[in-house]
Amino acid sequence: MHFAQLPQVEAAAVPADGLLLDVREDDEWAAGHVEGALHIPMGQVVARFDELTAAAGEGQRVHVMCRVGGRSAQVTQYLVAQGLDAVNVDGGMLAWDAAGRPMVSGPDGTAEGAFVL
Repeated sequence: MHFAQLPQVEAAAVPADGLLLDVREDDEWAAGHVEGALHIPMGQVVARFDELTAAAGEGQRVHVMCRVGGRSAQVTQYLVAQGLDAVNVDGGMLAWDAAGRPMVSGPDGTAEGAFVL
């Protein structure tokens, strides 16, 4: 059996203006997330698919992220099967943080105290 390679991108290579879909749970999101990212927990992706496609627009790449890349890989696979241009952010938020990319936390979106849960 032959499986296609899952499209991936390094955290450092995600464009600053790219569409980022964070599929982590609410507590993980509150601890630290990428400002401007779309937050749809993995268990809600199917139910909120229209919200995602509206945010993606026509042909925009969706960069999918979780904590380390497992959940986001599953969501990426689903989105690709639905015809979206989706890529998994390899290493997830841990790689994002390690690459020195900016994060914010809490409801007010401040950078102070943001961390990966």
